[in-house]
Amino acid sequence: MIETATLAGGCFWCLEAVYEQLQGVNAVESGYMGGALARPSYEAVCSGESGHAEVVQLQFDPAQISYREILEVFFVIHDPTTLNRQGNDRGTQYRSAIFYHSPEQAAVARRLIAELTEARAFDRPIVTEVVAAQTFWPAEAYHRQYYRRHPEQGYCRVVIAPKLAKFRASFSGRLKN
Repeated sequence: MIETATLAGGCFWCLEAVYEQLQGVNAVESGYMGGALARPSYEAVCSGESGHAEVVQLQFDPAQISYREILEVFFVIHDPTTLNRQGNDRGTQYRSAIFYHSPEQAAVARRLIAELTEARAFDRPIVTEVVAAQTFWPAEAYHRQYYRRHPEQGYCRVVIAPKLAKFRASFSGRLKN
């Protein structure tokens, strides 16, 4: 049975590029979640006034990859200690958040955050929100598979490519063929 995971960790292009390559993830879609505006546009989300975060919504096979493993990747590929930003991307739309789809997902997320905190995995406190999933609004078509379609674009080379390299080095055994 396929499950859903929704994650916010900065620009959705970065997360999408990584999770498209992870074994057990069947589909990745960039979009928006966590705000009050119905049918938000990229411009409305970037204004910071809609309250939405840029997210990726994953469809994954728990027989191939666990929800915890998906979150372990999440905590490697972004900085969960910076409030409302990732690198030079700043604003509430770039916050770190796990939007859970079940009480079990919430428990796994909170347990992993507690373990990472206890192990002092990061120099600063983890600020990742763990909140119930809300309506997922798909991003505009031009955002989909952005890295795959524009690998030579400046942002892709400077920001996404290093995240992909870090992911590949840390999870080489979990890459799709």
